[in-house]
Amino acid sequence: MTVVLDPGHNPNNRKHPDKINRLVDIGTNKKACDTTGTETNSGYAEASFTLDLARRVRTDLEKQGASVKLTQDGDRSYGPCIDERAEIGNTAKADAVVSLHADGAAQGGHGFHVIVPASLRAGDADTTAISAPSRRLGTSLAAAFDKVEGARKSNYIDAEKGYVTRDDLGGLNLSKVPKVFLECGNMRDAGDAAQFTDPEWRGRAAYGIAQGITDFLTEGR
Repeated sequence: MTVVLDPGHNPNNRKHPDKINRLVDIGTNKKACDTTGTETNSGYAEASFTLDLARRVRTDLEKQGASVKLTQDGDRSYGPCIDERAEIGNTAKADAVVSLHADGAAQGGHGFHVIVPASLRAGDADTTAISAPSRRLGTSLAAAFDKVEGARKSNYIDAEKGYVTRDDLGGLNLSKVPKVFLECGNMRDAGDAAQFTDPEWRGRAAYGIAQGITDFLTEGR
């Protein structure tokens, strides 16, 4: 099985505003190539968190025999752009793609949610074939992540089952393979931030993510 992990943003994006602000086609409209992401109140960047987490998930999945590819591994000066991130998963013919993020919501909001693609066909976007398997991936991921010590479902996103559906994200709209986003929590919440900055918690979170992906890949086997 082939898994693509997409660490959200890039620690160097802030050095290249002209490049990350240029518009790219996401099928339904155009959006900026990428953003800098958010950070905790103490300055721990989302991009640093997601890259460390992705590397940990890769290790866990490779131990189970999966072939794992990262959209970026700290080896790019910026990006990649959201359309290229989707294409990396498509080119790999990935069995599952998970884009890792942490939110920058208002203080008081806490907890995780999974974003799954809506079924749509517009311009270059056609998710009609992947919306159902992506929802199954999202369900498996939410169930496994909910078991991670300290993890809790979002209290500021209406995600009773741990996931929500969106049609405005280029990384999902342009995907031809099952793909979801995981917002691990709110960087601006003191409780979530304390977990994100704890290497031991990131290890537990990575194991939970790997388990959710594995559950999806082995479903019905």
